[in-house]
Amino acid sequence: MSQLPPIHLCIVQPIGYVHSLGLLDPARYFRWQFRRFGAAVTMGKNRLRHDAINFVFGAHLGFDAAQRRRHACVFVNLEQLGTGGAAVSSDYLELLRTSAVADYDAENLSAYASDPDSVPVVPMGFAPYLEPAAARALAERPIDLLFIGSMNERRRMLIDRIEAQGVQVSMFDSALYGAERDHFIAQAKAVLNIHFYESGRFEQVRVSHCLSLGTPVISERGAGCRPHAAFESSVQWFDETSLEGVIAGFKDKTAFVERAQAALVSFRESDPLEAYADLLAFAVGYGRAHHERRPQGAWRPTQLHLGSGKDYKPGWLNVDVLARAEPDLLLDLSQPQALPLRARSDTVGPVELDAGQFDLVFANNVLEHVPDLPGLMTQVLRLLRVGGKLVIEVPYEHAPTAWQDPTHVRAMNENSWLYYTDWFWYLGWLEHRFVLRESNYLDIELKQAARERAAFMRVALEKIETTPRERMVALTMSSAIDVPDDALDPSWVYRAEQLPRIPAIA
Repeated sequence: MSQLPPIHLCIVQPIGYVHSLGLLDPARYFRWQFRRFGAAVTMGKNRLRHDAINFVFGAHLGFDAAQRRRHACVFVNLEQLGTGGAAVSSDYLELLRTSAVADYDAENLSAYASDPDSVPVVPMGFAPYLEPAAARALAERPIDLLFIGSMNERRRMLIDRIEAQGVQVSMFDSALYGAERDHFIAQAKAVLNIHFYESGRFEQVRVSHCLSLGTPVISERGAGCRPHAAFESSVQWFDETSLEGVIAGFKDKTAFVERAQAALVSFRESDPLEAYADLLAFAVGYGRAHHERRPQGAWRPTQLHLGSGKDYKPGWLNVDVLARAEPDLLLDLSQPQALPLRARSDTVGPVELDAGQFDLVFANNVLEHVPDLPGLMTQVLRLLRVGGKLVIEVPYEHAPTAWQDPTHVRAMNENSWLYYTDWFWYLGWLEHRFVLRESNYLDIELKQAARERAAFMRVALEKIETTPRERMVALTMSSAIDVPDDALDPSWVYRAEQLPRIPAIA
């Protein structure tokens, strides 16, 4: 393929949700496959790219479907769907029904696709970038069987049967992904794979990753398990009736190592190149059509997030003063800005900010960092429409959360908002001010709490018009004189010859 458009892989990660890190493995494999065709591929958390075709991983965790209007998105479904599968939301199924989708298992398609032939199905094969330079010999590895995944009753029951035969099954005591998890996979004689859902779809992402790392896999094969052909001879299979016999074979280390090494060699030969070529062609065609019909003008968002980084809000305009936070716009709103402000962003494309444009501005643990807070509040007041709200979360002054960050320049309490509500004239505001609409104390888990247990404050300020009386107070208290600079018509300019001559007095 020539002149491929940029490809962007978006990982959906709700704030603090560690299990989204598990999506990095399939995203990394997609990146490797696409790069084989010469595509330029980027990756990011929660951020879409306006100029790219976006492959979205983890949309079942929440995705603002309105973003599809300005971004070309292909959703990668890695969930087990249908009867006995994952309990996903109706919103997610509707998203799949009305979007471009790629899936890892054809058995999922009946849950959302009106035309299954329109959904590319792409398997996970051997990933050579994972193959260790010098793998530890299987017989010398200290872990017998390593189980990876969440625990439920059916998994616990099968693990108990295995351990009853004298084989220890090791598992993590907390969520591990990436290099930290792979370190233990490399120390295991084999990884144990057991179905979580009754649907019994094959856990292809996990198994292909382990095999690529050079670690054999012993896997359950339920009635609904229809693995890709590459796994037939690469995995040692068991069902509920054959489990004890397979584990007995595992205990014969010489025979097991011989079978396992042959299985690993077999998997190295798996290369679903054609499937990814078809997927890329599908995505390029879809992306080209989408880019032609999407809105071409500047985006005028109505929700503004002051901050980015881990708090990035998809579907909002995210601004920050730190490039490392990867905001949509690198912008310091504490400094005066000429409005309308027009800019171009990698994530949201052309964007415009103007006075009275925004319904909502959210500042999450931002105000305690801003050196010129009155300047920021003035700019936010300009950007909000009348009736628009500024929602603020800040550390509470009397809580341990205040001043714990060395970049804090202030702490906030109940009186921190008076300048912006009652004493607005100090800031030179005349026509508009804020009114306090909501004030709550939050505990360390951001749940509403009593003042004595407060770690944070949550405040909602609404932009309102000042009354004539309030404007009189502001004009009275101002050191400046605020009157129009009256223009003088030339016909009113004094000329000496226009005055009557006054006779001299003898």
